[in-house]
Amino acid sequence: MRPGPDGRGSPPQPSPRIGRGLLIFFALLLIFNIVVASLIQQPATQPRVRIPYSPTFLSEVKAGNVETISSTSSTVNGKFRKQVRYPDQKATPTNRFVTQIPSFADDKSLLALLEEKKVTINASAPSTGSSLLVTLLLSFGPALLIILLFVWLMRGMARGIGGAGGIGAFGRSRAQRVEPSEQHVTFDDVAGIDEAKAELSELVDFLRDPEKYRRLGGRIPRGVLLTGSPGTGKTLLARALAGEAQVPFFSISASEFVEMFVGVGASRVRDLFNQAKEAAPAIIFIDELDAIGRSRAGAIGGFGGGHDEREQTLNQILTEMDGFDPSVGVIVLSATNRPEVLDAALLRPGRFDRRVALQPPDTAGRRKILEVHTRSVPLSQDVDLDRLAATTAGMVGADLANVVNEGALMAARRGHDKVSMADLHDALEKLVLGTERRILLSAHERERTAFHEAGHAIVAMLTPGGDPVRKVSIIPRGVALGVTLSAPEADRFSYDRSYLLGKIEVALGGRVAEELVFDEITTGAQNDLKQVTELARNIVGSWGMSDVIGPLVLNAEDPQMLAYPGGEMISPATRQLLDEEVRRLVEDAHDRVTRLLSENRGRLDALAHALLEHETLEQDEAYEIAGIEPAKGRSAGEVAGPAAAAPTPTPAETNRPAPDTPTRR
Repeated sequence: MRPGPDGRGSPPQPSPRIGRGLLIFFALLLIFNIVVASLIQQPATQPRVRIPYSPTFLSEVKAGNVETISSTSSTVNGKFRKQVRYPDQKATPTNRFVTQIPSFADDKSLLALLEEKKVTINASAPSTGSSLLVTLLLSFGPALLIILLFVWLMRGMARGIGGAGGIGAFGRSRAQRVEPSEQHVTFDDVAGIDEAKAELSELVDFLRDPEKYRRLGGRIPRGVLLTGSPGTGKTLLARALAGEAQVPFFSISASEFVEMFVGVGASRVRDLFNQAKEAAPAIIFIDELDAIGRSRAGAIGGFGGGHDEREQTLNQILTEMDGFDPSVGVIVLSATNRPEVLDAALLRPGRFDRRVALQPPDTAGRRKILEVHTRSVPLSQDVDLDRLAATTAGMVGADLANVVNEGALMAARRGHDKVSMADLHDALEKLVLGTERRILLSAHERERTAFHEAGHAIVAMLTPGGDPVRKVSIIPRGVALGVTLSAPEADRFSYDRSYLLGKIEVALGGRVAEELVFDEITTGAQNDLKQVTELARNIVGSWGMSDVIGPLVLNAEDPQMLAYPGGEMISPATRQLLDEEVRRLVEDAHDRVTRLLSENRGRLDALAHALLEHETLEQDEAYEIAGIEPAKGRSAGEVAGPAAAAPTPTPAETNRPAPDTPTRR
């Protein structure tokens, strides 16, 4: 038997072919029952020929050929003394007949004629030919078969809904149980998040030797909440914890608790905790906790809200975490990307006592992650993981795993025996910038794209403290017609106002170049302007970097700002002031970029013409053609265009912007 949802064996599920066979069997059995009952009900009589009353019946009586008759109402069944076959009858010759006596016939004259011819007359009641067996078959047989068929169908549906155990298993937990012998992931497979591993090492020690903490009165946390952006390794870290502790691991997504029937989620929570207690010491891992753990504080400005089944499931989790003794050795791990929406009751001491935040790795962390993911990948001697880690600022573990995998696939397509640095570099560009598209552009569109990208590059080169330009290309990638790539020299964990204003200027470089050269603007800067607007609104409304607004958070798009009925926390006058300050900030940046490119028009033209000739320029070539000395950058960033990418910082748990993401034209 294969293991069931609780880790124990469960009977195999019937195949669809067996189900169809049983359905056909029930149908044939029902038909057989009806046919047999009908045959039993019919008396075993010989065939009869139907004859008319006059002249045939009367003629046969007068001829003395009728031996006996039996009458029931107007129907007369009889027997001839000798077999008769009439020309108009197709039946086999027989000595039995049936006829109908008309209502106007003279009964006395017919009776006298029958007595004269010595015909035996019987006047018995009609035989139904039925018995108790026939009655039972006809009355209860079909109904019983239909009931059995219905029960069989319902059990099949229950198996489909509730698993191998049918209806009884509908409220059973669907958590996947992984035994210690099946745990192949340990802390050695997790890199780049050393601080988080250090916090969880204490849990491993407790699960291995709980008495060490009990004798000193220590109580291990009941629950640990893992938070962080997608791809930082929350699920991997939970599996590694179970692998290190060598204890059973119950893994389930929070969304699997909730069904259309109220109460099912709570039942599954109870079953999950009971299974974990029986297998203790053990780890329960609930992924995407926000699916059932959202705040129940009501709809503030439409945010949040209630749901009976979800709330009952959440209440059951709270009750279970309050009710079990941590000394039994059960630890609850949960992961979420949105800790700010969780209910306060989940986060209080005694439930999820500890909160472990997983941040994107730094350069050293990315180097270790790359080492983990390249263990089984044959690398050529020219692969420099340190250089690759330095050029992947802002990437998390899942991104780096994808880079390595794409590099291996690319090397295989190219027929290489080992993965080279060029393969990894091309894979990185493919994932960040998009796949190259060999489309035919008109000469005018190529020229406009070249000046657009040159505008981004020149502004980036001349912006103090900006990120060095690594590559400029007018080869279409993804949905973009060109790209200007900037990468930092080192990781940076906070951004100052001058750097953010510089990013706005770099993003505006492409549009301003088009205005100067062609005295016309196009839709190519759509994503540039979108990101410029978002960045400017965050500078003014989220990070308090405006002298006019001051150190206030006025971003009305932040759900936490929707505190009053109607979702209004900012007065109309303040909102107008915020909009005016955002507009002023962007327009001032536009004026500075216009002056900068006007003063360096020669460099702009030289770089654009080189792009038209070579299509792609690496860092050294671009700086040499522009006649600018490369300077060390201060932070991560990327510009892709003509719809050029500026960083798009968004409010996060820390005070730093989110990693840059490329935008497309």
